[in-house]
Amino acid sequence: MADGQGNGEAAQTDSAPSINVLVQYTKDFSFENPNAPRSLGPQEKPPNISIQVNVNARQIAETDFEVDVLLEGSAGEGAGLLFKFELDYGGIFRLRNIPANDMHPVVMIECPRLLFPFARQIIADAVRGGGFPPLYIDPIDFAALYRKRLSETAAPAQASTA
Repeated sequence: MADGQGNGEAAQTDSAPSINVLVQYTKDFSFENPNAPRSLGPQEKPPNISIQVNVNARQIAETDFEVDVLLEGSAGEGAGLLFKFELDYGGIFRLRNIPANDMHPVVMIECPRLLFPFARQIIADAVRGGGFPPLYIDPIDFAALYRKRLSETAAPAQASTA
């Protein structure tokens, strides 16, 4: 009887939706501290911190997707620039048993959500290694980012049909 239940459970989990991270990696990374050592002294006011996020994905096999999280940022401006960074962090994901109409949101929301903590730590370590307190980027709402990107791509399409 136990064998029958075990086989039933295995069959049930085989059809359950799943996301597996096959590998994750730094594709490209740059950290610049152009005004060191002058920039490492006390500052008169807190620097303006700017961060931009982008997500790209491409299908590389029937169930496998490469997803990249691009993070660019800086602290300070112009002559007062303290540091800037650019990180392209990627991963290969295997998605199984996910309905076709849910595939795009899963790839563009859930996959970057899994990558983000690792990218965040790479940036925090680099900023600390550059002589500054670590920069811990606030969590990113990848669902809101996805919706914004959809609305931006839908707006030109609607304008051209009007």
